[in-house]
Amino acid sequence: MSTTAYTRQIERLVNGIPTQDGAGVSLTRVLTHDLQRRLDPFLMLDAFHSDEPSDYLAGFPDHPHRGFETVTYMLAGRMRHRDNAGNEGLLEPGGMQWMTAGRGLVHSELPEQENGLMSGFQLWVNLAGKDKMTEPGYSDIPSAGIPEVQPQPGVKARVLAGEAFGTAGAIRRDTTEPLYLDLALEAGVTLDLPVPATHNAFLYVYEGKLAVGDGDTRAAEAGRMAVLSNAVGSTGVKVRAEEGSRFLLIAGKPLNEPIAQWGPFVMNTREQVEQAIDDFRAGRF
Repeated sequence: MSTTAYTRQIERLVNGIPTQDGAGVSLTRVLTHDLQRRLDPFLMLDAFHSDEPSDYLAGFPDHPHRGFETVTYMLAGRMRHRDNAGNEGLLEPGGMQWMTAGRGLVHSELPEQENGLMSGFQLWVNLAGKDKMTEPGYSDIPSAGIPEVQPQPGVKARVLAGEAFGTAGAIRRDTTEPLYLDLALEAGVTLDLPVPATHNAFLYVYEGKLAVGDGDTRAAEAGRMAVLSNAVGSTGVKVRAEEGSRFLLIAGKPLNEPIAQWGPFVMNTREQVEQAIDDFRAGRF
């Protein structure tokens, strides 16, 4: 049966919330705390896009994480990563950083430009309870290391994680099975996107306007996230570009575990979070 027979629909459209983080970086928080259970295993998605240096120059000085993974994907600009495990990397346009905080890591992300456009996304992916205290890890993947495919005329897809269109992405995770795609559609093009029925999924449109679903479709415009329904038997989602569009498709297998969060620490219980705070303050990260 084709994807269009069991396509997901837009369950909810979400406007991002303008905010600041780090040392004063202006960004839009797209996936917020109130959606963590619904979009398990994803904890947060931030979008940043500005050519005003005062919006990003302060960057993200040293700060800790425990219990999850951070994924930074750059569209434009240059950002330098350093952490206390000795890892260092330069994020450039089209590149991705996938960092596993695990039992604890302190890192910084600072711009390596004084002007020009800084644009991209940071996604937080939860770790299962059994993996929260794993050894930290870091992968710096340049643009050339992210597979790009053209599954049909008028469509370009970058496969950051998971598998799509017969192409394995740059990253794979066995527990959460994340699917992370960056897609560009020409105006008028319709595309069937496979999404595992086991996964929670959402779209984030960052350019253009996208009709989602089959029959009584709804549209997501630039700057809006579309939470996709979890229809029984669904094998994917049908999208149509009402104008030239670029968007992210992000999906993952839910962990169905308790979430206890205090800022940069995401564990399963309050006691574990308190231990993380104590460990950080005592220099045990």
